Amino acid sequence: MSALRIAGPTDVDTVADIVAASFQHMPVIHYLVPDDQRRLPVSRAWYRLYIQHAIGGAGQVVMTEDATAAAVWFDRTGEVTEPENYAKHLADLAGDDLPRFEHLDHQMDSSHPRDPHLHLLFLAVLPDRWGQGLGSALMDHTHNQLDADGIPAYLEATSPDNQRLYHRHGYTDMTPPTIAVDGDTVLYRMWRPVANG
Repeated sequence: MSALRIAGPTDVDTVADIVAASFQHMPVIHYLVPDDQRRLPVSRAWYRLYIQHAIGGAGQVVMTEDATAAAVWFDRTGEVTEPENYAKHLADLAGDDLPRFEHLDHQMDSSHPRDPHLHLLFLAVLPDRWGQGLGSALMDHTHNQLDADGIPAYLEATSPDNQRLYHRHGYTDMTPPTIAVDGDTVLYRMWRPVANG
């Protein structure tokens, strides 16, 4: 198991590569960018906006030393911010797919809990390292600190399989349980109360 560390500004592109490689199969990403040729570069540019924002002070990114997995967290215990000039950057990178990104942003924002918490936006493990416990190690790293500080967590799971993983880490299904993206594509709203709290 690779050691974990907190990512810094020089890690933004490396983490963006990890997330992009890990998320290519997800229905929500296929919805956002239907074109097979554009999907990887467009989605990577979108992830990068958020990763840079988290590392820049809006949250924290934990990654493995060998750059095979990363967790991107946002601090929602105080003022909530978005990446600088987000609307312009999103329009520039999304092109004709902009309405799809705007729809997803609206659905996620309107379904986001208002209670103070940390938001796990991306939990990414390179495909050739799936099933080796890296995602669990990343979550445990932050969950231990959250429990010590008395802070809950929130995330949107992308599949029933991921939902089951998060259940094992103390997350519970919320009401309403899903966020409608498009057709059968949904995200699963999950909340992790403070352990023993």
